[in-house]
Amino acid sequence: MKNSCILLLVLLTLACSTNNIKEKKADTKPTVISRYDNHLVVAFYYQDSLKEGFTFYKREDKLVTQKQKSFEAELQKRTKELEDYIRRNDDKARNGLLSQNEIVQIQQKAQSMEQQIIQYQQSEGARLEQESMKKIEAITKKIEVLGKAYCEKNNIDILLIHGVGGQLNFINAKMNVTADFIRYLNENQASIEKDLK
Repeated sequence: MKNSCILLLVLLTLACSTNNIKEKKADTKPTVISRYDNHLVVAFYYQDSLKEGFTFYKREDKLVTQKQKSFEAELQKRTKELEDYIRRNDDKARNGLLSQNEIVQIQQKAQSMEQQIIQYQQSEGARLEQESMKKIEAITKKIEVLGKAYCEKNNIDILLIHGVGGQLNFINAKMNVTADFIRYLNENQASIEKDLK
């Protein structure tokens, strides 16, 4: 009797578990709730195109790039002067043309030159970076202000920025206002320039 009860329990357990396995899996497709408003107007512009087509942005970017190149050229010039100084004096030392005292003085001057290069690199590099960040921040704020004015003029409720690595995976090309927005920015860039000076 005891064995038959255990056997009955085992059979019931197996029957229940096979019923669970045979059940159809529920559809895991998400339920998407969409709301559509006939009066909502959404548009976007390509960020990269803005950098290429907005005259003021291009000009400011060119100035920053020129300053960066000038900084790098000065850094290379100073580094080359140090290398040349070391090479010249190294040749003299190998040929026995320098005293021990002169070698010590040359090493001290080389260290001083190296410290000046490091100091220039740190201070001028930081200044350039700060200047660039301030310009970009100011331009971005002005684009935001003009973007609002552009949206008000064209009855756009939402103006999105689309770019590589951005948060928009897809947006319909019919909503692209890049060329018109760039034209608007170029027409109104005088107000940006005036405020940034």
